[in-house]
Amino acid sequence: MESLGTTELMAIAAALGWASGMRLYAVVFLTGLAGVLGWVPLPEGLKLLEHPVVLGASGLLLAVEFFADKVPGLDSVWDAIHTFLRVPAGAALAAGVFGGDQHTWAMVAALAGGTLAATSHVAKATTRAAVNTSPEPFSNVGMSLLGDAAVPALLWLSWSDPTLFFVVLAVLVVVALALTVLLFRFLRGLVRRLRGGWSLARPAAG
Repeated sequence: MESLGTTELMAIAAALGWASGMRLYAVVFLTGLAGVLGWVPLPEGLKLLEHPVVLGASGLLLAVEFFADKVPGLDSVWDAIHTFLRVPAGAALAAGVFGGDQHTWAMVAALAGGTLAATSHVAKATTRAAVNTSPEPFSNVGMSLLGDAAVPALLWLSWSDPTLFFVVLAVLVVVALALTVLLFRFLRGLVRRLRGGWSLARPAAG
């Protein structure tokens, strides 16, 4: 990692943070696997991901998440549970890029990684909740497969072309924020309509 400059390291940290908000276990497994296979030289702060136990556990959880994320309703429950895991994990992974020797940059990376993880997680959870209002399952599966493909693509881009990665990340952040606002309004309106319909149906049922 000595050959990588601050820009490259921040790109990797940002990718780990953002991707963790979408697929935490995929990030842990793929990063550790890339280190074990010698595809990328992991910094000391991420060497733990190469441990066989960590690889085995993250691989198992990755498989569980892959299938859970394809089931309407279950995917939203999974997202709700992982609200308390993805954000701190994204911050920790981002900070690990700089290890313990660069405390200032590690703190900056942790803050950025946690924020990015939160942004992508909220956008993902909101989008999937909105998609789940559709009776057909294909859009749900399609969105899930898109997320599956986006994680390795972003991780690879952060290593191979940091400049392009930051451009893509900026676009993703803007899109995520816009989707979160729009879909939150949609879901809020849907809940209000359902409550109104339920209130009108109660006297008739009585």
